[in-house]
Amino acid sequence: MKIGVYPGSFDPITKGHMDIIERGAKLVDLLFVSVLTNPHKGEGMFTTTERMEMIEKSISHIPNVKVDTFSGLLVDYAKAKDADVIIRGLRAVTDFEYEMQMAQINKSLLPSVETLFLVTNAQYSFLSSSSVRELVRFNGRFQDLVPEYVAGTLERKFPKEEK
Repeated sequence: MKIGVYPGSFDPITKGHMDIIERGAKLVDLLFVSVLTNPHKGEGMFTTTERMEMIEKSISHIPNVKVDTFSGLLVDYAKAKDADVIIRGLRAVTDFEYEMQMAQINKSLLPSVETLFLVTNAQYSFLSSSSVRELVRFNGRFQDLVPEYVAGTLERKFPKEEK
């Protein structure tokens, strides 16, 4: 069985993330979408539990994807899951530079696990969780950038303020 890990903060999950999840799930038998919890950073817009719930609702149509959480080194998590591959999405050259460095470090620590880069669909190349958070904070239109369940969650948690 080929096992993949797609790690990230997913605060919140976007349609760009969904693009990578749907495509990555076709490449492995089991894909863990793994929410990173960093004890040195405060909570983001959503708690880890809220993020996991939004991901679970958004991926319910993909049978070979499970949602999980981890903290610490990605390679330790990948080893614990018996992963064969780490899947990462790339939007731009700047993503590649950072991700390549991380992949090389991970390969030196855990040579048995490969990192697979998936280039994000062009329609999502501008999209990030931080841009969605900014739109939410300033009453911008974000509904087309996130899965339907996430849009509803954002609308309930952060009602639009009248200007």
